Amino acid sequence: MQQQKLSLQEVKKSCENCYKCELGKSRTNVVFSSGVENNKLMVIGEAPGYYEDRSGIPFVGKAGKLLDKILESQGFSREKNIYICNTIKCRPPNNRNPLPEEKNACREYLDAQIDILKPAIIILCGGVAVKSFLETSPGITKVRGRWYDGPHGSSMMPIFHPSYLLRNDSREKGSPKWLMWQDIQEIKRVYDSI
Repeated sequence: MQQQKLSLQEVKKSCENCYKCELGKSRTNVVFSSGVENNKLMVIGEAPGYYEDRSGIPFVGKAGKLLDKILESQGFSREKNIYICNTIKCRPPNNRNPLPEEKNACREYLDAQIDILKPAIIILCGGVAVKSFLETSPGITKVRGRWYDGPHGSSMMPIFHPSYLLRNDSREKGSPKWLMWQDIQEIKRVYDSI
């Protein structure tokens, strides 16, 4: 007998009732997703922070506002054509990186989001997201801006996390902000060809 696929709403409801790791006990809200369900473009971030935990929406703090600006520079927005989620759905204490057991406990929800939407392009936002998908030892500075094969035939591109860009203000050629501009233009080029 073939198992019936769950909808994103059913996966979200299951996630909201999850206590498979310690983060479920300390969260204010599950931070499941934001944006438009679509099969073209998904952004996967790292983990919810303080403001995300309060609102239940990914990327709403300073870094989120910068991410929105970067995406909007190429005509992307949560209201039109982007689905945004994180590798884990509950905030780690003091915004630390998720532990391997936390990522493992939450992986079924992230995998379900990808399996249901089957996005053509996945943007891996930051080192934690990159390490969740790429078996690679080099850091984000070495892998960002390159295309990698992803689930369901998708193309994945690692980019700097916007919080990193907030700490590196230079826009000179070769700077993180300059590199991000190159990356987002390449993502738009591929997006337009789909």
